[in-house]
Amino acid sequence: MIDLGPHANFIIAAYGVTALALGALVVATFADDREQRRNLAELERKGIRRRSAAKPAKPKVTSKAGKPRTTKPRSSAAPAKRKPARKRARKTRS
Repeated sequence: MIDLGPHANFIIAAYGVTALALGALVVATFADDREQRRNLAELERKGIRRRSAAKPAKPKVTSKAGKPRTTKPRSSAAPAKRKPARKRARKTRS
């Protein structure tokens, strides 16, 4: 056996409490998982579906005026052209 010195009882008790706490957390996690799965199955049996299971809606592309606009697919070969940024005039101290 490993010699734990004069504090052997405290060390063994600390390891025991830690093991019990971790075990309780594992059991609680599995119990909650089973309960949530049971609740989900009950909701699906009633006909209530998850939003993530539905097909995502296609967003409408509109202009700033609120009118629908047509969009052209951009080719991956040519990047979009951007206007160069305006340079700001620096203030000088007199």
